[in-house]
Amino acid sequence: MSELKKDIISVADLLATKSLTIPDYQRPYRWTLKNVVQLFHDIDTHRDKTAYRLGTIVFHSDEEKGELNIVDGQQRTLTLLLAVWAIIEKRLSKIDRGLLKEQVQRLSSPVEHLLNDQTFSSDISKANLRANFLEIKRIVGRPDFTEAHIDFLLNKCQVVTFTLENVSEAFQFFDSQNARGKDLSPHDLLKAYHLREFGIPEQHLKAQSVADWESLKSKTLEKLFADYLYRIRRWASGERALYFGKDQVDVFKGVNLYMGDAFPYTTSLKIAHHYTDEFNQQYQRKVDGQYQKYPFGLDQPIVNGRRFFEMVAHYQKQIEALISNEYESSDAFLGVQLSEDAHKILQTLNSSALYKNKRRTGDIYIRELFDCALIFYWDKFGVTDLSRAIEKLFIWAYSLRIQRQVLQLSSVDKYVVEELNVFKLISQPIHPSQLMALRLPMLNDELNRNNSGKNRGNKNQSAVSAKVYDPLVILFEGMGYYE
Repeated sequence: MSELKKDIISVADLLATKSLTIPDYQRPYRWTLKNVVQLFHDIDTHRDKTAYRLGTIVFHSDEEKGELNIVDGQQRTLTLLLAVWAIIEKRLSKIDRGLLKEQVQRLSSPVEHLLNDQTFSSDISKANLRANFLEIKRIVGRPDFTEAHIDFLLNKCQVVTFTLENVSEAFQFFDSQNARGKDLSPHDLLKAYHLREFGIPEQHLKAQSVADWESLKSKTLEKLFADYLYRIRRWASGERALYFGKDQVDVFKGVNLYMGDAFPYTTSLKIAHHYTDEFNQQYQRKVDGQYQKYPFGLDQPIVNGRRFFEMVAHYQKQIEALISNEYESSDAFLGVQLSEDAHKILQTLNSSALYKNKRRTGDIYIRELFDCALIFYWDKFGVTDLSRAIEKLFIWAYSLRIQRQVLQLSSVDKYVVEELNVFKLISQPIHPSQLMALRLPMLNDELNRNNSGKNRGNKNQSAVSAKVYDPLVILFEGMGYYE
C-alpha cells in the first residue's frame, strides 16, 4: 500500500490547496438548507474554542494530472467553498481587520478557480448548490455574522485529511472507514456529537460517560434508539417514525446549557440541571445517602453533553426493566398487582402456546407499538392506573392487528400519525384519566381481517370460529370491545 498521509488543516488551507478537484465520479451534491443552517449554528456555538473539527476528507493524489481528487468529503468541501465565496461577495469590502481582509483577498483566486473548474451534470446538484449559496449569502450578510465568525471559520475550523497516491487504495481506505459500521452508526455519531458538547465545567466527566456508553453493546444501543426512543419522540410530536438512520440523528440533538443563546424555555432545564448537581454534591448526602436523579422525559428537549449520556443510560435501564417485567408470568407488574384483564393480556402476548402468531412480522410490529406506548405512559405517570393503561393501550394497538390481514411497519406508522395518535394524547394530559376516557372502536367479524382461512372465511367454519381460535378476539370480547 502506498504511503498514507494524514494532516489536520484549516478551512483556509483546504480551499487554498492547489489542484483541488472534485472528480466526475462523485455522487450528486445533496446537502440542503438543513445542513447549511446546522453548519453555521455550529460555527456560532463553538466560536470561542481554539479549534473545531468539521470532519474528514479523503484525497487521491494524481501526480500524472497534477490533481488532488476528493474521494470522500465533497459535500462538506463544496459547502465550505460556497461559504467563503459568499463572504467574498458580501463582506470582503466591509472587513475592517487588515490581516483578515488580506487573507480573504488571497482566497479569492483559488476559490474562484475551483468554482469555475467544476461542472455539475446533475440537476440535484445544481438545485442544491444554488439554494444553499443564496441561503449562505443571507447568513453571512447579517450583522450578527461578525468578523470574529469569519476568522473562526477560516482559521480555527479544521478538517482531518488522508491522502493516498493510488486511487484504488484511496477508495479501499474510504470503504474501510464506512465498513466499520460502528463509527458510522447513528448512535455513535450521536456519541461523537455529544462529547463535543460537554461544557467546560464538565470536561472531567467525559471519561466516565464514555465508559458507561461503551459498557452497552452496540446492538443494544441500536435497538434502544431505533425501536423505542426515536419512535416515541417522533410519534409524541405527531411525526412519522418509519426509520432511524444517520439523517435522523438531529432528533437527539438539543440545547447546550453552557453555550449558545439563553432562551426562556431553557430556564427550567438549567434549574433542573444545576439543582440536581447541587443536591447530590451537598455534604448531607454523605450522611443520608440520598441521590436525586435528573428528571428526564421522553418527549422533553434533549440536554446536550453529559445529560444526553445519562439519559441514554437511564432509559436503557427503564426500558429493560419494563420489558423484562412484561415477560414474567406473575400477576404483579413493576411491583403493582394487576387486574385480571391486564394479567391476561400480558400472559397471552408472551405465550407462544396461547398466541401462536406472535412471531409473525406484523404481530412483532404491533407488540413494539404496544411496548412503546406503555413505556411512554410509565415515563409520564409511573404505575398510577397501570392496569387500566395496559388494557386501554392493548385495545388501541391490537385493534390495528385484528383489522389488517397484512401489516407492515409503514401501516403502524400511518396508524399512529394519521388515525389515532395515543402518544400525543399521553404527551398532553395532566392526569391518566384523560387517556382512560379515550373512546375506542368496537370490532366485529366483519371488520376482522386478521384470521387465517382455517379460522375464518372457510366455508366449513362459522363466523364464531374467530372468537374460538383467535386469542386476541377472545381478549377483546372479554373486555367488551368485540361483538
